Amino acid sequence: MRYLSFVLVCIGVVAGTTAPAHAQNYPWCLIYGGDGGGAQNCGFSTYQQCMATSAGGSDICIRNNWYQPPAGPSRRR
Repeated sequence: MRYLSFVLVCIGVVAGTTAPAHAQNYPWCLIYGGDGGGAQNCGFSTYQQCMATSAGGSDICIRNNWYQPPAGPSRRR
């Protein structure tokens, strides 16, 4: 019975302290294998960072169509 209580308390602590997941929001994507031929990684802030990660060959970097810049500071009236 103590074991069950311990497990339930642990589950409650973990459930109460986890933060919600957020999707990546970066402006550049690396497509491995060229034009739609492979996996895609949209986790790059700059074109240079994307190209540096590329293994060369037929990998290409493209703009992320789903990228949304962070909201700027709100203005008070």
